[in-house]
Amino acid sequence: MRRISLWLFSTVAAVVLLFSYRTSTSTPAQATAAPITITGPTPAPTTTGAAPEPDPTTSTAPTTSTSGVAKTYTGSVASTRWGNVQVTITVADGKITDVAVPVYPTENGRDQEINAYALPVLRQETLAAQSADIDTVSGATVTSDGYLTSLQAALDAAHLS
Repeated sequence: MRRISLWLFSTVAAVVLLFSYRTSTSTPAQATAAPITITGPTPAPTTTGAAPEPDPTTSTAPTTSTSGVAKTYTGSVASTRWGNVQVTITVADGKITDVAVPVYPTENGRDQEINAYALPVLRQETLAAQSADIDTVSGATVTSDGYLTSLQAALDAAHLS
């Protein structure tokens, strides 16, 4: 009887400790940050109290070269468990010159926090690799998978690998 009581008490204590463990490391200031818009040549970090974000319907002028005209290709909307993700690429002379993410999850503060970090990383990797052969971002696996799916659709539309 003593062993059973000790086992039961230990189990209850372990369950209480597990449920009281906090996994989020965000501060209230981080959780209320405005969503970001990923367009243009370089991503800017989002900070609380910063200047207002640009309108997501506008984009910076795509890079063009003297021998070719830049064209924009939109990938299909990838439905993920946290929301939809869609990628738009600008291509000039067979090279990706810009990547925009007009649609991504922004439902809550955690989505905004994850995407503020992950989308600029994914954009930079895409521009460097010039393909969809890039790594996912740790902690943003669902968004990364949706990004890669939509990016591959845009690359297919542009007839790039």
